[in-house]
Amino acid sequence: MSNMIKYRVHEVAKDFERTSKQISEILGEFGMAPKNNQKVLEEQELDIIFAALTQRNQVEDLGVAVAATRREEPAPVAEEKPADAPAAAAPEAAAPAAPAAPAETAATPETPAAAAPAPEKKPKEHVPRQQPQKRVVNTRVSNVDLRKYDERIDELVPERAFNANSKEKIKKQNQNDRRPAPGSKRRNAEAEKLARLRQQEAAKKAVLKVSIPDEITVAELASRLKKTGAEVVKKLVRNGIMASLGDVIDFDTASLIAMEYDAKIEKEVHLTIEERLIDVAEDAPEQLEPRAPVVVVMGHVDHGKTSILDAIKKTQVAAGEAGGITQHIGAYRVEWDGKPITFLDTPGHEAFTAMRARGASITDIAILVVAADDGIMPQTVEAINHAKAAKMPIIVAVNKMDKPEANPDRVMQQLTEYELLPEEWGGDTIVCKVSAHTGEGLPNLLEMLLLTAEMQELKANPNRAASGTVVEARLDKGRGPIATLLVQNGTLHAGDIVIAGKSVGRVRAMKDDKGKTQKEAGPSVPVEIIGMAEVPGAGDVFNVVSDERMARELAEQRKEEEKAAANAPVVKGASLDDIFSQIQEGIAKSLNLIVKADVQGSLEAVRASLEKLSNEEVKVKVIHGGVGGITESDVMLAKASNAVVIGFNVRPDSGARDSAAQSGVEIRTYRIIYECVEEMEAAIKGMLAPKYRENILGHAEVRQTFHVSGVGTIAGCMVREGKITRSSRARIVRDGVVIYEAEIASLKRFKDDAREVAQGYECGIGVEKFNDIKEGDIIESFVMEEIKD
Repeated sequence: MSNMIKYRVHEVAKDFERTSKQISEILGEFGMAPKNNQKVLEEQELDIIFAALTQRNQVEDLGVAVAATRREEPAPVAEEKPADAPAAAAPEAAAPAAPAAPAETAATPETPAAAAPAPEKKPKEHVPRQQPQKRVVNTRVSNVDLRKYDERIDELVPERAFNANSKEKIKKQNQNDRRPAPGSKRRNAEAEKLARLRQQEAAKKAVLKVSIPDEITVAELASRLKKTGAEVVKKLVRNGIMASLGDVIDFDTASLIAMEYDAKIEKEVHLTIEERLIDVAEDAPEQLEPRAPVVVVMGHVDHGKTSILDAIKKTQVAAGEAGGITQHIGAYRVEWDGKPITFLDTPGHEAFTAMRARGASITDIAILVVAADDGIMPQTVEAINHAKAAKMPIIVAVNKMDKPEANPDRVMQQLTEYELLPEEWGGDTIVCKVSAHTGEGLPNLLEMLLLTAEMQELKANPNRAASGTVVEARLDKGRGPIATLLVQNGTLHAGDIVIAGKSVGRVRAMKDDKGKTQKEAGPSVPVEIIGMAEVPGAGDVFNVVSDERMARELAEQRKEEEKAAANAPVVKGASLDDIFSQIQEGIAKSLNLIVKADVQGSLEAVRASLEKLSNEEVKVKVIHGGVGGITESDVMLAKASNAVVIGFNVRPDSGARDSAAQSGVEIRTYRIIYECVEEMEAAIKGMLAPKYRENILGHAEVRQTFHVSGVGTIAGCMVREGKITRSSRARIVRDGVVIYEAEIASLKRFKDDAREVAQGYECGIGVEKFNDIKEGDIIESFVMEEIKD
């Protein structure tokens, strides 16, 4: 195989007109799935692919296929049959002449078809207006026959006049009929009373619908059930729940009471303004369409991130930036092989750590730019940590290969120290050697980007209201607030109402990265918009909404919440003293650490010692480690990751101290490694969830029950074994089945309170919020004890 040509997965897919994923699935059926599409295939793997594709694309009839291959190409028609050419041309020539016959016939005046349209073209003759004739009726004659004028009256008087007169007559007749007859007032009252009774009976038979929230007072429940408060309280007491009208009960309890009244129960859901305004419904799989990948370019300052983008999009962005260093996040869109790619260029300087973290959180693929002559630098390590935290695939671009001092092997060796093993060395990290100055390797880099995106199957729904992230925002003196948005789902149109954080506005103008005005922007498209009322925050999520008034109300609500949070006491960051209380609610527990040391050897020793403290319940994770003093960038990363900063033989600078004091991040410094390990171990033991075991104290049998007004049901019991204590919990067992478990509310010997009652003695036991105790039940007393090593 060493002498053969290297044949990779994506090359095989391209030759067979298949996708890389389909080729990988064929190999996966035989347990030989490649790690990525750059893997060089062995002869055995190629045989498997060829055999699978041959079996799945067999010809139904072999004879037809062989005949098709042997079929000779037909000779030109003009050479074989020259005599037939005029004959074949004759019908073609005659074809257009065929419609001429009707045209000639249509022109003949004797034809009826030609004579028919003639009257339509004749001008209408002028008819002089006739003067109305006057008729004189001689009324002096005794008998005048007016029936001959009835037709004239019908023409002048509309039909509705006759109907109106008849309706008025009927209406007057009905009014006369409605006049009560003498002595009928009592009969009308009895009929109305009977109708009311029928309505009440129908209302009783109708199913009552009750809407119940998560929590409701007893009085409100009674009102919704159309019952008195006393009736509902009685129902609660019968179910063993002591509650007054002002007490709050949960949904399950209220539903139980409502079911006893045969009511239909509906869960009442209170929607917030945000839930009513913003559509967060998930898209159906058939609604999703492929979208372009969003790529973030990360790395150390002056390693050539912007220069690579400059070479790709054929512009001179780097020349216009201060000192050749990117000062803000820029979004660009380029096309390669007919497929679009969106790039985010994040600054490489350590002062922009937060911007790099924000850029990594909204992208799909990360390009890590490393200079071949410098190697991996501190900001490169931070970029690796941000990309890993976002769980994005990383493609390493080794830049400046045109320089004579370039050493790509040294860079690849350094990548292995951060768990990035190149493909050439048997790993799964794609490493592309490029030169932004000469353009070397850039086509290969773009091809690897598209192949990685193809494996991810990136999709979005363009047929819905747009949502995405604010990449950057600024205030322009002439145009007002300007925001750069990255649409992640849906389509943004000019004129849409947008809410981004605490800012609301209407998209008045929208431009792409090249300055061209756009009317709409789909998924993975960055645009610059004008029309926001104020400058939104970089990193805010934006949504397109339909109600501007409600959007402004939501923005004001967010402002009030921010103001309340600012006036509230400063929330303390992660510390070893209270970190257990902060994460004990979570299932997966971890202690994040940022370690800084004076030399590389000490850093590795401290990192290894701390990571060995991990166990099944708590994982110690060093999210970042570096050599040198503790800087403000370390504190910023610790705040975002809820981590503790550990310094070994180093001290924080003034900026780091001020930032840590404001954000509540704890910085601990040590000079002896054992002290550091011991303190971390103590913190981890505090973080471990305490383990409990059940200790059965005794059992009591219910001999008799007593109902005490205002207290509930008291069980008269005989302690059969062990003891019953006042501070323990009680478990009611009926026929071997546990029906209730709660605290013991009261424990008495005769009329006196008792702390405990031993075996063979009688006592009275009251169980908290439970009154359905019956004779023969067993009350089991137990406590939960913590297990200590």
